[in-house]
Amino acid sequence: MLPPSAQGHTDAAGAAQARAARAITLAPHITELVFAAGAGERIVGTVSSSDFPPKAKSIPRIGDGINVNVEKTLALRPDVVIAWLPSGAAQTLAPSLSRLGLPLLYSRPQALDDIPGQVRRFGQLFSTEAAALPAAKALEERIASLRAGHAGARTVSVFIEVGASPLYTIGADPLLNDALQSCAGVNIYADTAIAAPQISAESVLVKQPQVVIAPASGSTRVDEVRERWAALGLPAALKGHVYGIDPDAFFRPGPRLVDAAQELCSYLDMAR
Repeated sequence: MLPPSAQGHTDAAGAAQARAARAITLAPHITELVFAAGAGERIVGTVSSSDFPPKAKSIPRIGDGINVNVEKTLALRPDVVIAWLPSGAAQTLAPSLSRLGLPLLYSRPQALDDIPGQVRRFGQLFSTEAAALPAAKALEERIASLRAGHAGARTVSVFIEVGASPLYTIGADPLLNDALQSCAGVNIYADTAIAAPQISAESVLVKQPQVVIAPASGSTRVDEVRERWAALGLPAALKGHVYGIDPDAFFRPGPRLVDAAQELCSYLDMAR
């Protein structure tokens, strides 16, 4: 479970109501968490980016997470709307939901352990504990195994490339930095003030990361990143320590981030 400040002030209203039967999710990771809790069939509307699991593709769309159709949303008669942040679609819907007495909840995992916590939370919300509790326990065991397997391991410095032109990276993102720490990795830009800072190639070369992670699911893209950094003389690239991870699994704070963390740990082990 998240602290109240992260969950949103309307969670108390949602908890006081009867278990929800009809939900609208305003972020793809929330859709994935609800499915993991065994309640995917309760989602009656979602955003255009909700594409996993495959069954999610058949759910009616009410917007893109930033812009949302209020009339269409209300016509779906939700018992609850679940958002990531109190901006964009959530901000647009909040007045109408408040007027109708419909709870607006928030789901924003800040650490790997929050992911099984959210699965358990949604199992309770939708009365699907029979599926949610074992799913949450399995995730917790995998996270604990990662941490135990890398306790005392030599630290590996990591650069996460988000975009090449211009060049962006991951900075003060508590969840992704926690995923790195689970396998004794450290983000070379973790001490920046923002979550996704724009940086220069020169600063990466100065920091000398031992591993480069590229959000990519295909080998061609990873090869391009490796060749570009090798041409600049980055030792990690010259040694072949440039690896790709499916960006949807890596950047969405849902159950697949645990899969991505396991993959990340295997790459750091190779670099060691």
